[in-house]
Amino acid sequence: MDKIIKILEGLEKQGIPYAYDHFAEGEGPDPPFLCFRCPNSDNFAADGTVYLPITEIDVELYTDKKDPEMEKRLEDQLIQSGIFFEKTETWIDSEKLYEVLYSFEQEA
Repeated sequence: MDKIIKILEGLEKQGIPYAYDHFAEGEGPDPPFLCFRCPNSDNFAADGTVYLPITEIDVELYTDKKDPEMEKRLEDQLIQSGIFFEKTETWIDSEKLYEVLYSFEQEA
């Protein structure tokens, strides 16, 4: 978890705020912004116990227009940190925002 916090803090210094799961109602920043969460675990078991705890992590990049440069900046940080990720994208019509989702696992 320390790797992703370090990446998000670095991006925040560049003007891209982040929050765990969501920003409080009425306190959401203008896009672009990031949210991250740990929705599940995918632990490795051995001898009937958790041998290696693994946390699933989602990092969500929200923009009001497609921003390949911003995506590349985040992706470069993930890659430089040795994080293998899967990427999906969706348009959230009700919010008028793009959500680019980066999903990956890390040892807890």
